[in-house]
Amino acid sequence: MSKLHKLDYESPIGVIEIIGTDEAIYSIMFSEEDSVTNRMQAETPASLVVCYDQIEQYFKGERHEFTFPYNFEGTDFQKSVWSALTKVSCAETVSYKDIAVSIGNEKAVRAVGTANGKNKLSIVIPCHRIIGSNGKLTGYAGGLWRKEWLLQHERTFYKA
Repeated sequence: MSKLHKLDYESPIGVIEIIGTDEAIYSIMFSEEDSVTNRMQAETPASLVVCYDQIEQYFKGERHEFTFPYNFEGTDFQKSVWSALTKVSCAETVSYKDIAVSIGNEKAVRAVGTANGKNKLSIVIPCHRIIGSNGKLTGYAGGLWRKEWLLQHERTFYKA
């Protein structure tokens, strides 16, 4: 793999660390840092600049689909779950069971939850749109308060 680069984006709900190569983004995760430590510089790869710009557009309510190149690494099962997540429309929610059914493995609800938790491309692979069968918010690596914020943000800007 090519050299990894890091870039921080200061979102309304905390610092997001973008990690990628010159070719693709590998990780978009909420950081434990209170402030930006990796700022954009002249040598920042175009892939990170485009990702940064599209994430910023998302938070401004101007974008709900992402077109920059990204790469998710995981098992075939995890990739199938993450691929299914990308089909969940902005401002919509589905259950873990819905995802399990959509990948042809209805009994894999817990495994879907585990795969969901290993997603390293927050917001872009929208694991925040997955809720419990009872309609309640469950598990989110960035914290349930962020999950709730993201869903409300999407309902405000993108609900048809």
